[in-house]
Amino acid sequence: MSGGEIDLINRDPNGLNAHLGTLHFNDVFGEPDGVHSIDCVWKISAKCFDCWKLLCYNILTIVYGIFIAAEWGCEFAIIAFYHIWIISPCMKIFEINCGLCQRIYASCVNCCLVPCCEAMGSLFVAFKK
Repeated sequence: MSGGEIDLINRDPNGLNAHLGTLHFNDVFGEPDGVHSIDCVWKISAKCFDCWKLLCYNILTIVYGIFIAAEWGCEFAIIAFYHIWIISPCMKIFEINCGLCQRIYASCVNCCLVPCCEAMGSLFVAFKK
């Protein structure tokens, strides 16, 4: 599917909110043995729970969904802007400066430490097991 098409069947293909899809009446309410309501009350309560959960969700998405989606769209646009125009160029500057520091460090090691190590190595080259 291309970026412009919306899948109206599978609306959570990445499983971002899979934990909410399994929320049922029995996950919220439970009557232990010895304390049971009348069967018809329990059945009607379960149907009311499911009905009101869906109804309230639909009302909230109708009233707020578009505005919240617009806000999150703006938020991610701002994040993309910062990454493209500020963070990535700063990281490039950091990489360039670190490359220079790496060259300076390598030169210092090659000038100071390598001759000392080679001199110490030449002292011990004569020793064999």
